[in-house]
Amino acid sequence: MNDKLGELERAQQSVTANAPYAVSQRYAVSQHMVTTAFTLDGFRVVRTLGVVRGITVRSRSIFGTIGGSLQTIVGGNITAFTKLCEHARAEAFDILLQHAGEIGANAVIGMRYDANEIMNGVTEVLAYGTAVVVEPQA
Repeated sequence: MNDKLGELERAQQSVTANAPYAVSQRYAVSQHMVTTAFTLDGFRVVRTLGVVRGITVRSRSIFGTIGGSLQTIVGGNITAFTKLCEHARAEAFDILLQHAGEIGANAVIGMRYDANEIMNGVTEVLAYGTAVVVEPQA
């Protein structure tokens, strides 16, 4: 289990947000200040800044597609596609954090992912949530 967690952390660290639009590199919301809930335990929302999002569009290389196709014959976890999905989600998440930081947020609540196939083998991954300013509860 620790090996898998270490592998996931290395994958997340290897991803750099390459948005096809301007994204500030100066400040991003900390990952631990993001939640799928609409409240953040121990904090109160003092200002809502609006919806923020991170989007990336990914495809598999021809070699990865062939490798993934061969894995479907055997069955089980298709690691070539799993890695692609994890990289796409991590990249979209990082862009979301940067956008939230750009508008002055220190947290994101109600965070969600969405994915759509744009064309055969090309997938859009969207991370979105509500950017907020929070302060510790007294």
